[in-house]
Amino acid sequence: MNYYIITFGCQMNHSDSERIASVLEKAKYKKAPKIEGADLIVVNMCSIRRSAVDKVHGVVAKFKKLQTKNYKLKTVLTGCILKKDRKKFAEKFDLIFDIKDLPNWLKSLKNTKNYFKIKPKYQNKFSACIPIMTGCNNFCSYCVVPYTRDREFSRPAKDILNEIRNLIKHGYKEVWLLGQNVNSYKSKIQNPNYSKSNLKSKCQNQKFKIINFAKLLKMVNDIPGDFWIRFTSSHPKDFSAQLINSMAKCEKNTPYLNLPFQSGDDKILKKMNRNYTVKEYKKLIKKIRKKNPDITLSTDIIVGFPGETKKQFENTVKLFKEIKFDMAYISRYSPRPETSALKLKDNVSLREKKKRKEILNNILKKIALEKNKKYIGKIVNVLVEKQKNEFLIGKSRHYKTVKFESNKNLIGKFVKVKITDALSWGLKGKLIQKK
Repeated sequence: MNYYIITFGCQMNHSDSERIASVLEKAKYKKAPKIEGADLIVVNMCSIRRSAVDKVHGVVAKFKKLQTKNYKLKTVLTGCILKKDRKKFAEKFDLIFDIKDLPNWLKSLKNTKNYFKIKPKYQNKFSACIPIMTGCNNFCSYCVVPYTRDREFSRPAKDILNEIRNLIKHGYKEVWLLGQNVNSYKSKIQNPNYSKSNLKSKCQNQKFKIINFAKLLKMVNDIPGDFWIRFTSSHPKDFSAQLINSMAKCEKNTPYLNLPFQSGDDKILKKMNRNYTVKEYKKLIKKIRKKNPDITLSTDIIVGFPGETKKQFENTVKLFKEIKFDMAYISRYSPRPETSALKLKDNVSLREKKKRKEILNNILKKIALEKNKKYIGKIVNVLVEKQKNEFLIGKSRHYKTVKFESNKNLIGKFVKVKITDALSWGLKGKLIQKK
């Protein structure tokens, strides 16, 4: 029996798909090179955006054609699924289950309900996504994550470190620490100083130590090897001074940070239940840049949130121009079932949402180009990710896309590239040949 997995969503969804593949292969399934050769199709979806749900409808239409040729074909839907979406697809798929129930699926693993215990089948041989926690306790009014992923659950630090050590041992060059809110990570670890016979100090009296994200970052950094650390996603309200210091001190941590601000207006932020103000966000960015002067910053923004006036949108534009992000992921608001924002009237027209998104994109193009031009003439380290025609494409430490000519097989390797040209969305360069 052959399987084929289709993934819609964030890096966490892709990481989940690696665990799904592992379960299937334990059950003696083999990966089909194309969807047409599959006996089992698994769709790992995300209900967070309407557009992702629409893509699933498109896949379902394809199933019908495939089933006329293969009557044995079975289909499965999993991922971050809202109850309403689950009902819509109930008759379209043979089976629907939540990602957290994966260990019980096919009964391939016993005595565990923690899907983090499943060893993933990594899809990449040099860069790995490592989930450190799942779920969210923030309940932003537009977001479905607390309803699809449940509350925050942090993975034991020992398991995370063991997985990363094993990856580095096998030549991996990059690890992404993943979570819906990585900076609220919290785990316990055995205290090496604990002693029943000697309880003189407070430190020795504690059997376990609490590991927060700042400490976890340092522990990952201390793993021997030549590799980069990246992480996502972060919430401004949980971004501590300790974490800012860890980012600066950990030499393997790359100078890139995605920190969503979503709106530049305090009233809209309050409606979104973001629990910070524009002033607090700006103050945080100032602290981060002070400790990490050359950091690349990206952000997430939602335009057209219910009730967002033109003046309130202008406040977003003002903040956007002031902070000068290297990159931004701009979304048009779309109502999602089960969220508290669904009660608000979606009174910003689609035309206006598109217009506001375009305004921000145009500003971003200019700022990003201005920032990228500063790299011209510099030599940067690049992790090569893929080849396209005669070009190799990779990411720099600052998470800039770098393109250069080479006929060598350098995928999965660190190389030095001298930057010769800059575009809004990337850099062009020349490979520095090793002697």
